[in-house]
Amino acid sequence: MASQGSDRPNILLIFSDQFRSDCLGVHGHPVVQTPHLDALAGAGVTFRQAHTPAPVCVPARTSLLHGCWPCRHGCLMNDGLGVPHPDTRGLPSYSRQLAAGGYWLGHIGKWQVSAGNPPASFGFHESNPAGGYGAWRAASGLPARPHRNGWFGEVDPAIQPEQSRLGWEAGQVVEMLERASHRDQPFMVRWDTSEPHLPNVLPEPYASLVDPSQVPPWPGFADSLVGKPFIQAQQRRTWRLDGWSWQDWAPIVARYLGEVSLLDAQVGRLLAALDRLGLAENTLVVFSADHGDLCGSHGLIDKHYVMYDDVTRVPLLVRWPRGLVRPGRQSDAMVIQALDLARTFCEVAGVPVPETFQGRSLLPALADQPEASRQDVFSMYYGNQFGFYTQRMVRGPRWKYVWNATAEDELYDLEADPGELQNRAAEPSCREVLQAHRRRLVDWMHEVGDPQLNPWIRDQLLVPLKP
Repeated sequence: MASQGSDRPNILLIFSDQFRSDCLGVHGHPVVQTPHLDALAGAGVTFRQAHTPAPVCVPARTSLLHGCWPCRHGCLMNDGLGVPHPDTRGLPSYSRQLAAGGYWLGHIGKWQVSAGNPPASFGFHESNPAGGYGAWRAASGLPARPHRNGWFGEVDPAIQPEQSRLGWEAGQVVEMLERASHRDQPFMVRWDTSEPHLPNVLPEPYASLVDPSQVPPWPGFADSLVGKPFIQAQQRRTWRLDGWSWQDWAPIVARYLGEVSLLDAQVGRLLAALDRLGLAENTLVVFSADHGDLCGSHGLIDKHYVMYDDVTRVPLLVRWPRGLVRPGRQSDAMVIQALDLARTFCEVAGVPVPETFQGRSLLPALADQPEASRQDVFSMYYGNQFGFYTQRMVRGPRWKYVWNATAEDELYDLEADPGELQNRAAEPSCREVLQAHRRRLVDWMHEVGDPQLNPWIRDQLLVPLKP
């Protein structure tokens, strides 16, 4: 039987796509309905300051697999953009470490890492990719998912919730858990959803679950973009979003929140399966995401060319009900989520942590033990579908600094301006804060081996600011 009482727990990782951290009931959203995720948080620990190492799918997911920064694994952009991904099979991964240590590994859903190499290349014993959903719909006599409204989402009238991609994949995860429960070894099952990434095409009743008139604007919605990098206004024009009011955005956001609730319902199915199979007490359950989503914040869509909390902050809920975690605790520990998870998976499984891993263990924070917590978190970006664009971010409890290699610096006082509406980098009163964050960024780039830190960039960042 799978691990039910041994010291080595099973692991269930639910890794969503483009999930805003603030779209959870436990995080205070006034409209969204997430009872199962809220219950998961109530039985475990919620990390309120978990941030992605890179707010793009491929770099973030590859960082999770290999436990290192994108500048080290080399997968810098998404697929199909003319920038080839390196073959990372030669890098250590948490999955191969677990497999070598006696774990059985299964994967369902989106993958999107490392030059197209499948999960089997990294130690997974069984996988079923997300691409099979379209074929399943066709074989079931269902029409293809509609795409009349482009990236802005719509109702999928031909299906029931269990026939959605989320419902279809969740059913496979339950079956995988059932098979794994009969093995005489611990398991790790990983489900990478493709949702709530846009476009949000979803069935009733979830498509109409949220009344658009009840959806409040994001704190960062009313942004003039004055004093900010030109590319943000350019992105707004490229997507033809200039002049959009909140009334234009609210139906899109409502569908996004409906998709979040559809995902929440599937999480409930998985948690119920763990209970039914007698696995809940010895299974570490983790819910997170690769990055967030603008979804109208700052008048923008998707996640590219910005480092707002909308896209860098991710949900991170961890349940381990063996007396090691105080239920319902909310932690403000600064977490670089993908890197820290990779190390933590190795530690809880009792397997060696590769020297190439660059994250920190979450175990002290999970056990509510005194720890040498980070003072800040970082993220890096290289560009995406509209070309190269170099960014680095350092974020502490109060201040966020964004270095844009070819545009203005950004500096936000998160206590006074949680929506990140006012760029204060050019203000004389913030000169010392800006200089200190530039120095911290240089130190970090050196620590992680960021090749972007050449002598020219170092001089640019460290040159004394003029009064």
